[in-house]
Amino acid sequence: MDKPKDRLHRFLLERAGVSGVLVQLEEAWQEVASRSDYEPAVASLLGQALAATAALSGTIKLSGSLSLHIRSKGDLSLLYTECNDDGRLRGLAQWRGGAVEAIDLTELAEPLLAITIDNSATGQRHQGMVPVEHRALAQLIEGYFERSEQLPSRIHLACGGGRAAALILQPLAQGGGIGESDPDGWNRARHLAATLSEEELLQLPAEQVLLRLFHEENVQLTGERGLFFGCQCSRDRVAAVLRNLGRDESEAALQPDGRVEVTCEFCNTRYHFDRVDLEQVLRDLPGTPGSDSTH
Repeated sequence: MDKPKDRLHRFLLERAGVSGVLVQLEEAWQEVASRSDYEPAVASLLGQALAATAALSGTIKLSGSLSLHIRSKGDLSLLYTECNDDGRLRGLAQWRGGAVEAIDLTELAEPLLAITIDNSATGQRHQGMVPVEHRALAQLIEGYFERSEQLPSRIHLACGGGRAAALILQPLAQGGGIGESDPDGWNRARHLAATLSEEELLQLPAEQVLLRLFHEENVQLTGERGLFFGCQCSRDRVAAVLRNLGRDESEAALQPDGRVEVTCEFCNTRYHFDRVDLEQVLRDLPGTPGSDSTH
């Protein structure tokens, strides 16, 4: 079986004492982009966020999912991307403005960035939030690491021509024995990465990108995995949402044909619940025949 075109590559710059992740997306990004008629600038930002989220998932030992969430009271009311530990990606954006050439994140009204890690094994959630103080997404995520994790990072993002890509560099923690004799390694790696064009990041094969940049740093691939579009929605999850809404709101959503229709914003899958289905979902809630509304 052929390898997926969309892949995450982990690598090590042994001489410089730097670890990195390179992500290149094509099919997964096109699937996400096709779910809505995005303005080009919004699509570019969403593609960068999707690639960044996948790359961030490669910087940690992930058991569950990692999501990137930007919200504001301005034209970009929501941007959400997610990657789980088997490489499944999804994302969406909600833009309330008109055509725009580029999006300056600092010009949004009360913008906030949140990066969330949900651990499926323990049920624990770790979330870090920072104000948006940089106009570009790459610098915003770098600032997040500097502020929340005290970890210097260099991030390059690109989206165009039906592809999206991300490159993340981070210095290894001291004490590992790698790079300690080369105090200039981190600065050197950052400057080398700065010579990479967006076109090269998007179009060149991963191995060629790394050799082109870091051939003198003893670059070593340390792992890779496939990435693909996939949604975690299901009929059971939608039923749980209806149950959480409660009887009044759920019944108010009944259409003239006697069904509730719920469409997943990520994948456009439609779920239908007729009156019988809805009674099954809402059973034991107050107001349901046979339920005890005193509890």
